Amino acid sequence: MYRAVTRNIEVQVRPFYLEDRSDPSENRYVWGYQITIDNQSDEFVQLLSRYWHITDGAGRVEEVRGPGVVGDQPELNPGDSYQYTSGCPLSTPSGIMVGRYTMRNQRGETFDIAIPAFSLDLPGTRRTVN
Repeated sequence: MYRAVTRNIEVQVRPFYLEDRSDPSENRYVWGYQITIDNQSDEFVQLLSRYWHITDGAGRVEEVRGPGVVGDQPELNPGDSYQYTSGCPLSTPSGIMVGRYTMRNQRGETFDIAIPAFSLDLPGTRRTVN
């Protein structure tokens, strides 16, 4: 489990390899990841957008930006949690993802919260995320 806390909003990530959706002979490796956003602050927040920086094992970078997550822009009152699962295909057997969510509070202020860096590695192998 990977975690980051920004402004008392915790983001936890649990990545997992999807062997049934992967085909190493075709250089296709697919991971899923489950994210939990836990609003430990004392203010209402809404997730507006996401940004991902994905680096594969060959050093190729892909950046992904978009509104919300999995078609949703969740609203979290103090103490609320939101969880979703998504995925990432790579052409190499390892990679690293890191990112941020842009949030808005009840006063209309927008700010970014960190998504912790996490590694995508075939089961039985593991690298250190810097």
